Amino acid sequence: MAGPALIALFVFVVLPLVLGSWWSLTDKRLISPLPTQFVGLDNYANLLGLDLIVQEPERDPVGGAVVRDEHDQAVYARLRPVLRAEPRYAGFSEWFDIGIGDQRLVVLARDPTFMSALVNTAVFVLVIVPGQGGLALLLALLVHQRIRGVRFYRSVYFAPVVTAMAVMAVLWTFMYNPSEGLINRFIETFSFGLLQGPAWLQDPSTALLAIIILSIWQAVGFQMVIFLAGLQGISEELYDAAKVDGAGRRSRFRHVTIPGLRNTLVFVFISTTILAFRLFTQVDVMTKGGPQDSTVTVVFNAVQAGFREQRIGYASAIVVTFFVIVLVIALIQRRLLRTDRAVADG
Repeated sequence: MAGPALIALFVFVVLPLVLGSWWSLTDKRLISPLPTQFVGLDNYANLLGLDLIVQEPERDPVGGAVVRDEHDQAVYARLRPVLRAEPRYAGFSEWFDIGIGDQRLVVLARDPTFMSALVNTAVFVLVIVPGQGGLALLLALLVHQRIRGVRFYRSVYFAPVVTAMAVMAVLWTFMYNPSEGLINRFIETFSFGLLQGPAWLQDPSTALLAIIILSIWQAVGFQMVIFLAGLQGISEELYDAAKVDGAGRRSRFRHVTIPGLRNTLVFVFISTTILAFRLFTQVDVMTKGGPQDSTVTVVFNAVQAGFREQRIGYASAIVVTFFVIVLVIALIQRRLLRTDRAVADG
């Protein structure tokens, strides 16, 4: 009886993982007349290579004062000649820089796009998991009340979940339009023209935030339904007993609702974390990873390298590295949950 499931598991999970791990050690391309060659760990070296340069500002040859531009910023030597002059920096390019006093610390990376993808994915997960989970719990508490029209509100909050993300991404792209979009028009109208909305998807400082807002709005209804099911599983007798003991709303929420939702919270936390790491559709439809790699994610970067640039070997290295990172996070979560369970059982 388990045979068909085991075969599907092997074909769609185990086999791709084994092939991807092997291809990550080669220079395999999607379409190429050249034979595939074994390159060892070169893909991983190019993927994870980091270095650091400390640049001193240029100084006036006469007085030795720091040379500054028209914005009173210290002037430094061009980075490209510095990298070309040192063989150890071959293949590196600037990822980002930090100013400390008059010195400039330049972080180099062999693949700055992948490093930016790691950071963007981490930021997305760290914001989505608590933000979406907290909002979902709030909505669940609201629609759990016995009020008129509660079924209508539940349907409205859940409706975005059943709509394809690609469709939502297209609609929100129009809404984020800086001149004609609904969101900026709303901001301008309700501020009586005092505020102008930003160029959401064209500005590196707001592009990822725009995708986060869309993602929370589209998926919060799913977590809301799960929390609602958990709330309905808490016995009313516990709330009645807490009221008899003089507990207020906050005390009942803290000592009755939260403990009663413990397993639900664990499930929502883990499932939201996994889904957040898979961020791809919104980026592919709305920004293509831009502007300036501000929205590129690991999954998008892997698809870009593997299918659009046809570098299957390099894309496999990205996927394997990402798999290891997610696996480590999953093991840490499992360890923490096991500790919590042991404490609770004790």
